[in-house]
Parts: sequence; structure tokens; C-alpha cells
Amino acid sequence: MNGTWTAWGDVVLAAIAAIPIAAIAAWWLARRRGRRAALCDVGMVFGTAPWLWMILTPKGTGRSLNLIPLRDLTEQLSDNRVVEQFGGNLLVFAALGFLLPIRLPWFAHPSRILLTGAAASIAVETLQYVLAIGRHSSIDDVLLNAVGALLAGILSRPWWARPDEAPRYLTTSPGQPSRP
Repeated sequence: MNGTWTAWGDVVLAAIAAIPIAAIAAWWLARRRGRRAALCDVGMVFGTAPWLWMILTPKGTGRSLNLIPLRDLTEQLSDNRVVEQFGGNLLVFAALGFLLPIRLPWFAHPSRILLTGAAASIAVETLQYVLAIGRHSSIDDVLLNAVGALLAGILSRPWWARPDEAPRYLTTSPGQPSRP
């Protein structure tokens, strides 16, 4: 765990330092979009950005790729950093999975949350490979990232948006006639 703090402590500190910025952004957006939408938007960005910073930080040059499901996961079981690897991968898109179905009714379904987490993870793993930043791109990371988004989404189910809840920016202002 000490090695993890040494490697990523600056990201954690930057994320903590960004909390006031996130609060100001949420306050500013709430005036335009409503509090619920603003908190979800800011939470998705600020909850995911530190993980993306870690994932896309170069570790040298080169690239490696694993497209065989569960191969990396089984190899990591004997590693002393297994909890960090599994836990970290589950948390990468957890904020997205938790808040997206609260924010937008279309995403308020487990399969859509899972597919969104998988699509976002595929984009990140593809970037790691294409940019050759010394990272290992793996289908197992995609699986864990997507499952993490799904589990977080399931935890947020009591607050999911309903299809009859139009986002505030799609509604008319008081005193204005509604559009057909």
C-alpha cells in the first residue's frame, strides 16, 4: 500500500484540493440546470477524472495487450497488490455508473449502465494502447470497469430518474408558452 501512495498520492491530494472547485462548479451549474443535474454532472466529472489521470499517466513507452478474458485477473490473484488492482478497476467508472441514471432517465437500466461503463473503458484501454504510454491494455480491465459502473448504478437505484422527469434545460421558463 505504501508503494501505491508513493505512486498516486499526488493524484489523491489534487482530487482533495479540487473539492472547492467542484463545489463552485456545482453551485454555478445549479443556477442553470437545477441542483440535481448540477450535482450529477459535477460528480461524474470529478469522480472519474482522478482515475483517468492515473490510468493515462505514462509509465515509459511501449504497449501490451490482452484480449483473453480472465487471464490477467487469474494472474493477479497471486500478486500482493490484488486488492488495489481489483478495487481500483471497480472504482474507475463508479461515479459515472452511480450518477448517470440519476441524471438521465435513458440510462436508468442496468444493461445500459453496464454498456456505458464498458464503452468508456474500451475507449480508455484503446487510448492506452494507441498512445503507447507503457501501459497494459486488457479486456479484464474493461470487465472490471464495467462491473464497477454497474454495481455503483445498482446502489443508486432508489434515486434513478424516471422517464417522465424531463431535464430542467428541456423545460420552458416560467411565463413562457410551452412548445409542442
